Amino acid sequence: MEKNSKIYVAGHRGMVGSAIVRELERQGYTNIITRTHKELDLTRQDEVERFFAEEKPEYVFLAAAKVGGIIANQSALADFMYENMILEMNVIHSAWRNGCKKLEFLGSSCIYPRLAPQPMSESCLLTSSLEQTNEAYALAKISGLKYCEYLNRQYGTDYISVMPTNLYGPNDNYHPEHSHVLPALIRRFHEAKEQGLEEVVCWGDGSPLREFLYVDDLANLCVFLMNNYSGNETVNAGTGKELTIKALTELVAKVIGYEGKIKWDTSRPNGTPRKLLDVSKAAGLGWTYRTELEDGIRLAYDDFLNNPMRAER
Repeated sequence: MEKNSKIYVAGHRGMVGSAIVRELERQGYTNIITRTHKELDLTRQDEVERFFAEEKPEYVFLAAAKVGGIIANQSALADFMYENMILEMNVIHSAWRNGCKKLEFLGSSCIYPRLAPQPMSESCLLTSSLEQTNEAYALAKISGLKYCEYLNRQYGTDYISVMPTNLYGPNDNYHPEHSHVLPALIRRFHEAKEQGLEEVVCWGDGSPLREFLYVDDLANLCVFLMNNYSGNETVNAGTGKELTIKALTELVAKVIGYEGKIKWDTSRPNGTPRKLLDVSKAAGLGWTYRTELEDGIRLAYDDFLNNPMRAER
């Protein structure tokens, strides 16, 4: 990408999209296009086609998505599948129809099988069954990355995909029911500390293993890949490090300064037992993460404290 290339970031108000915009600006890119949902509904094909025909972006980062944690995914299966498939197909198709030089599709590590060999390499995609709690979202993301691959194979496009591990950081969703595990823990321990609660109840038994990547590190990789990678196979984005949910809760409690007891509600689902990405491909291209987990949690907590709308999100 040239510094004055016309770059469209879809989903610029979300955690990932806003981080990509910050990274592009940090690196000196000056022609970044964004649209709010009110200005452009990506689930409306006619609106998306009109936007691409008028703006003709040269590069596209597709970070827009309907996202949520276990409860959100389980309670709105149809919504997660429909909205994600519609918006990604609209954007990818219109980008191709209007001569976009390169598109980068952002997916999720939930695309990989529930019991995939660990760490999960890009090649394990579609080798066995998905995790049931987020199958609808995973199927939508698989469709998006496969559509990019098929356009490359049929029409010679240069569309790539990136599959991040669990993300956290500025502009995260801290909703008490619809958030992912790390922001949910930040909010729960913060409120417990404020209210002087003697204990905090967490879901499951604390045994699942998870990997976490600070979102600004992901954004750095996204720009790096746009400039340095072409290929049909997706690229994993992670740290290559994991810890148990139990260890994570203890770390969040430490950062926030909560000193009460942590109890586990084993009637609640654990989700996938283990999700560690094989990040050797990104490393082989010359990229590695920068932010260690405890430092990242401190940065995320600062963002939470400075976000006046956190209770409504």
